Amino acid sequence: MQRTKYFAFKSLSMKNWKKLLSYFFEFHVESSSSNFHEDLYVSYSRGRYQLSTENAIYSFGDLYTNYYQAFEQIDLNKRKVEKVLILGFGLGSIPMMLEQNFKKKYDYTAVEIDEEVLYLAHKYVTKNLESNIETICTDAAFFVEQCEEVFDIVCVDLFLDDIIPDAFQQQAFLQSTKKLIAPNGLLLYNRLALTIEDKEKNEHFMMDEFLPVFPKGHYLDVDGNWMFLNK
Repeated sequence: MQRTKYFAFKSLSMKNWKKLLSYFFEFHVESSSSNFHEDLYVSYSRGRYQLSTENAIYSFGDLYTNYYQAFEQIDLNKRKVEKVLILGFGLGSIPMMLEQNFKKKYDYTAVEIDEEVLYLAHKYVTKNLESNIETICTDAAFFVEQCEEVFDIVCVDLFLDDIIPDAFQQQAFLQSTKKLIAPNGLLLYNRLALTIEDKEKNEHFMMDEFLPVFPKGHYLDVDGNWMFLNK
């Protein structure tokens, strides 16, 4: 039995060895910084690339569970989806999980203000995907004001570290985003809900900002986050 295990492991490539060991150890891959993030940390853990800042995980493949659980509950097979807008791209966890785990190939428009994050996303994730992904390096608030397209799914994942900038929590931003959602389209707006304070802020956001724009809106409780939906 020991000899069989030895030869099985010996046949593993270096890439497969690293993937196997990543379930026991986290490998540091690259550290970087930008005008928007003092610390960007890429690691390889549990067979997936992870992008982190000092206080938050930006991307972790299909283990970015807030969106993964939301997609499970939505039941994508019952929806006609062609075009997806992602505001706040990270390493590209959303297209990665939709393609590899949900077997969906959509056309993506990905908006990310940090050029360094887009560079890391292509270096480690998006170059391995088959889906069509157009990346745009700009401020999401500017983009939603100028864009004239509509999308079947709009994902809002706009954080600087663990904070959502105030500009993205206002009715004006939500109104601009609303016009980009196709008639039967879906909005998924991600917010932290780890603490009592987080949840209180989310409740105020829902009553004061979200529901006035999306009267049929609600949220899903997804693994320490609240995912706000337009309907």
